[in-house]
Amino acid sequence: MPKTAIVLRHVAFEDLGSFADTLSGRGYDIRYLEAGCDSFDTARDADLLILLGGPVSSNDEALYPWLVEEIRLVRDRMDRDLPLLGICLGAQLMARALDARVYAAESKEIGFAPIVLSEAGGRSPLAALAGGPVLHWHGETFELPDGAERLASTDLCTNQAFRIGPRVMACQFHPEAADGRFERWLIGHHVELRAEGIDLGGLRETERNERAGLRARGDAFLRAWLDELD
Repeated sequence: MPKTAIVLRHVAFEDLGSFADTLSGRGYDIRYLEAGCDSFDTARDADLLILLGGPVSSNDEALYPWLVEEIRLVRDRMDRDLPLLGICLGAQLMARALDARVYAAESKEIGFAPIVLSEAGGRSPLAALAGGPVLHWHGETFELPDGAERLASTDLCTNQAFRIGPRVMACQFHPEAADGRFERWLIGHHVELRAEGIDLGGLRETERNERAGLRARGDAFLRAWLDELD
């Protein structure tokens, strides 16, 4: 019987990316839920829950009331030690569920750059990401939750990834964005990119040049983490 991976998506073009093939290859039946539209009920007991990125803030529950339920869902799964992976906004929601502060970073971090692994990070599945860049795309960051291990940092954001035991992993960056469909990000985030004065052509060229390595490292990370769940 296939395992179920529920994927909570906040904006259509930020999907599982290259992670989809890896999960399918490991026997997961992938099912998306659209935040704000679909009920979260099927996510509560799924074999795996993945929270993806998005342009809203985890602090925006006054504007997006469904965030309250999403944070409650995250806390419930962590309390029961059920497998959970958060990416970008997903990681920030996990921090909030653990009562850590999520706040505006010193500046937005958008582009491809390496992460610096902590000692714990070097012993974790994130070790697979060493030696090359990952995609960063966020304007907020978070304090390290109580009881969590810091796994990675950058100069701009001290807390780029954390874990609580082997089953709960949070990454503020995007290890999944390596499926060759990066143009969707450039289109979907056009207004933000223009407002920040970011060179679209430069981002596009970097992604093209780094794509094979991004995919290989990202998929190695995911496989290593799934191995810890088995």
